[in-house]
Amino acid sequence: MSAHCQLTGARPGFGNAISHSHRRTSRRFDPNVQRKRYWLASEGRYVRLTLSAKAIKTVDVIGVESAVARIRARGVKV
Repeated sequence: MSAHCQLTGARPGFGNAISHSHRRTSRRFDPNVQRKRYWLASEGRYVRLTLSAKAIKTVDVIGVESAVARIRARGVKV
């Protein structure tokens, strides 16, 4: 599963892991991405969305219909 959010567009960040001896190695900071199923009443079907934890809270506030509209406005197929 790709580590990016369909609603917010959050993607992995990159940086360095720094050891006790101060050696640097490359690492990646992945967003907390979950797959969640929502009932989309306007289409009479379920949609499965890949969302970050922050986006799940956003869907709870704005509703599934407007969240799917925002996702489609970004050009992502739902």
